[in-house]
Amino acid sequence: MEFVIKCTRCGKERESIYEITCSRCGGPFKVEILGDYETEIRKNFPYIKEWISLGEGNTPLIKIGKFHFKLDFLNPTGSYKDRGSVTLISFLRQNGIKEISEDSSGNAGASISAYAAAAGIKATIFVPENAKGTKLKQIESYGAEVVKVKGNRNDVMRAAMNSGKYYASHILQPFFRDGIRTLAYEIVKQHRSVKEILIPVSAGTLLLGLHEGLNHLLRSGVIEEKPKIIAVQTRQVMPLCSVINKEPYTPPERVTSVADALVSTQPVLLEEMVKATDQCITVDEEEIISAWKKLAGMGLLVEYSSATVLAAAEKISLEDPVLVLTGSGLKTL
Repeated sequence: MEFVIKCTRCGKERESIYEITCSRCGGPFKVEILGDYETEIRKNFPYIKEWISLGEGNTPLIKIGKFHFKLDFLNPTGSYKDRGSVTLISFLRQNGIKEISEDSSGNAGASISAYAAAAGIKATIFVPENAKGTKLKQIESYGAEVVKVKGNRNDVMRAAMNSGKYYASHILQPFFRDGIRTLAYEIVKQHRSVKEILIPVSAGTLLLGLHEGLNHLLRSGVIEEKPKIIAVQTRQVMPLCSVINKEPYTPPERVTSVADALVSTQPVLLEEMVKATDQCITVDEEEIISAWKKLAGMGLLVEYSSATVLAAAEKISLEDPVLVLTGSGLKTL
């Protein structure tokens, strides 16, 4: 199976792994798979020769009441991010990268740190100065160096980019997003009649990876119709929904929502995100907390950010949905 890595905006092919964004237009890169879907999932990633796996993927799909839930919080580090980390870190290791930087005080930082440790790669994770909590402790537990940065989220990103280490951004690196195609493959295999997939959306990695995976299945004739991707955002952080629904939105200076994994107030991939989204729903704090309690009452302890999908599902008419539960509630206790 062949593949190509090209800019999503101008089509220029990536010249090397050190070109983080397109040198022509500044756009992000993505992986395009040129062959048909293979039932052995790892064959759909022809650029990986040796996987540095912690047992990610193949998470359960269960039905409770009228909804199917994809339990992606059961991945090794407690979030769906492991689907992207295993792909990115495996690729970087086989290309001789020994040290990396990343900017995330949350699930992505924890996931990248775990897979870097497994691969023997030294990871430095740049986080906001005020970062704290279980996720930060998780990052440190894997042996990653944590560097706290004064300023806003963009200052943290710039510090990671300019650290002198290879910038293994979970947002900009195309291999991270591409790894999330496995989620699409699994959902369709586990529930062939799915009509809608509801996901929480922040920086767009989950959305874009799922979109590419479903498109690959459609091109390969595995499915005849692509399930609708329904993005869910909070009323406080709704850059995608504001564009799609033509609603006014002012990015908050500080995110105070209980859904503390949904913090991308001005996502750099917004242009791509809009094209990949079929519908966007916003939920408020009371709806999120109520949904979280309902999930816990079902035996599903997730992050508040994951509970947003149930809050959204209860507000709209759905035919045959799968709700993706992305992060473990154990991280927020």
